[in-house]
Amino acid sequence: MYDLPVLDQRSFPVEVRVCRLPHGADIELPSYATEGAAGADVRCAEPGSLVIEPGQRAAVATGLVFEIPQGWEIQVRPRSGLAWKQGLTVVNAPGTIDSDYRGEVKVLMVNLGSEAVTVERGDRVAQLILSPVHRAIFSEAEALSETGRSEGGFGSTGRA
Repeated sequence: MYDLPVLDQRSFPVEVRVCRLPHGADIELPSYATEGAAGADVRCAEPGSLVIEPGQRAAVATGLVFEIPQGWEIQVRPRSGLAWKQGLTVVNAPGTIDSDYRGEVKVLMVNLGSEAVTVERGDRVAQLILSPVHRAIFSEAEALSETGRSEGGFGSTGRA
């Protein structure tokens, strides 16, 4: 329908500085698995292995601290393979790492499966998406504009 230019994101990369904590010294920095991957895989820096029982939550250490430029955030999202095959997902998906946070990034995981899952040191546990942040100005109003949807929510537009 439209001939829109395809932007090559590699032509305007954004630097995110990363410090490794002592327990993450041997852990690979986040990396993109394929040329077209939107998310960079981040790995587990827990010593040894970590068993997450069904229904259990765990804060999985990455051993990394990020310096995210102001005006950006990193979103922590589940890896689809872990979610589908083992039931592991990110509890607060997507989690947000703010640009002014300088602590260790931990992936808040939950096992929604029916069996315990073992996460080994160095395993890919989540993916990180660098995203711009637009700040809103919230202003109080006496009334809002009307829409066809109005107050309809939670399934108001049909089953699918």
